[in-house]
Amino acid sequence: MSSQPADHLPIVLSDECHEVILSALQAQQCVVACLCAAWCGTCDEFRDRFAQLARRFPALRFVWIDVEDQAAVVGDLDIDNFPTLLVQQDDVVNFFGTILPDLHLAERLLQSLLEQSPASLAAQATGSPERRQWQRECNLRTMLEQA
Repeated sequence: MSSQPADHLPIVLSDECHEVILSALQAQQCVVACLCAAWCGTCDEFRDRFAQLARRFPALRFVWIDVEDQAAVVGDLDIDNFPTLLVQQDDVVNFFGTILPDLHLAERLLQSLLEQSPASLAAQATGSPERRQWQRECNLRTMLEQA
């Protein structure tokens, strides 16, 4: 596989790079965030796989978020387990949930989202109580703007 520019590798969210993620969301670029914790062995295992995903999907912006280091941003999120993925484009949260640390499973999830039209994704975003809750509570742009 050809090498990708450094901006296609996962960004580790820090106070200094909030604007990079906000800019990607404002440009309607799809952002894939992995919410994790430094002490989590499963997250540590998944980190290299997440970087592989970033190389396989260079049109997407990948961000690694340590929920403890970035509690001011994501502290109110209800995270049941790790790793948790948040996939958002513009203001539409397309996915929020725990995922097994399996590269192929994550690839299939992203591919299925990319194959859908923006109209279909927007319709799904309000299609169930859980997804409506994602829109209210898991919007990364809103969380970054309020941090």
